[in-house]
Amino acid sequence: MLTINVAVLLAVIIVLRLRRRTQARKRTDEQLTVAIVLVFGVLVAPTGFGQWILETTGQLAEGITRSGTP
Repeated sequence: MLTINVAVLLAVIIVLRLRRRTQARKRTDEQLTVAIVLVFGVLVAPTGFGQWILETTGQLAEGITRSGTP
């Protein structure tokens, strides 16, 4: 039996949609891409990978904040 992880499937769809030319997109096409990315974010957030991204982004933002203060 073949199982497909929905988050992986959405990641593939996102990559394929973003590879297309920007000039050829309509507003509804852009809105659909945004909706897909939001659903992907909701699916990935509670996973270990999503938590790692959150921690890494937080550390990066903290490092940038520290470098800006004397």
